[in-house]
Amino acid sequence: MAGSLGSEAVSEDAFLGGRLSILQPKRGHRSGIEAVLIAAASPLEPGETVADIGSGVGVAGLCALSRVADTKALLLEADPDSVDLARRNAGRNGMAERVAVHTIDIAARGAADHAGLTGTADHALANPPFYDPATNRISPAKAHAHAAPADLLDDWLRFAAAVLRPGGSLTLVHRADALGLILQAAERRFGGLAVLPVHPRRDAPATRVIVRGRKGSRAPLGLLPGLVLHDETGHGFRPEIEAVLRSGAALRMGD
Repeated sequence: MAGSLGSEAVSEDAFLGGRLSILQPKRGHRSGIEAVLIAAASPLEPGETVADIGSGVGVAGLCALSRVADTKALLLEADPDSVDLARRNAGRNGMAERVAVHTIDIAARGAADHAGLTGTADHALANPPFYDPATNRISPAKAHAHAAPADLLDDWLRFAAAVLRPGGSLTLVHRADALGLILQAAERRFGGLAVLPVHPRRDAPATRVIVRGRKGSRAPLGLLPGLVLHDETGHGFRPEIEAVLRSGAALRMGD
C-alpha cells in the first residue's frame, strides 16, 4: 500500500543545521533530537551499513549517512506513509543510491529472515515507541509511533540482533525509567553495554537513556557520565550538544 499523505499534511524541516531537508507529517510522530543523537552515537565507519529500525521518515539513518561518507543505510518501517516519505527524503537529500527502504513489520517473528535482511548490517539504530498504551493516554495520530506494549521492546532487540552481523552495534534511545526493560531485552543478545543518561539540565533527573551494545559481546556494562542538554538558564543547547545537532559532530560514548 502506497503512502497517501498530501503536501498540505507534510512539513519540510531542517536537520543538522540545514544539511538535511526532511519531509515529515505535520500531525502524529515527528522526529526530533533523539534521532539525531543516536545517529551521532553510532560507531559507523566508511564502507559500512547502518539499519534504522522503525525508521519513520528516515531521520536517524540519513543523519548517520550525512555524518559518515561512503556508508549505506537500510530504512526499515511498517507505516506506508512513513515509508513513502523516507524514500522521498533519501532522494531529495541526494542519498537515494546509498539507501534501501523496506516496508517491514519488525515485531513479526522471522521478519529479518523473510525479508532477506539477516546479518546485513554493521550497525543498527533504534528509537522504539516510548509509552505503553495500557498506562498512558495518547492521541490516535501519535499512537503508532509513540505507544506500544512493554514486550514490544523485546521484539525490537530480537530484530536488531537478527539484522546485525556478529559483533555489530546497536544504539538505542528510550525513557530513562525503561532501562530495566532494555537490559532484560538485551540479555543473551548484546553485551558491552554503555549506558548514557540524558539530562535536560545538570540538576535534573535523566529523562532519556542512550544505550549502545555489541551483538554477542560478553564485556561488562558501563555507566557513563550523564549528557546534559541545556545550561542552568535559558533554553538553548550547550555548545557540545549544538555541535552534534547542528554540525553533525559525533557523540562519544566512552570511545
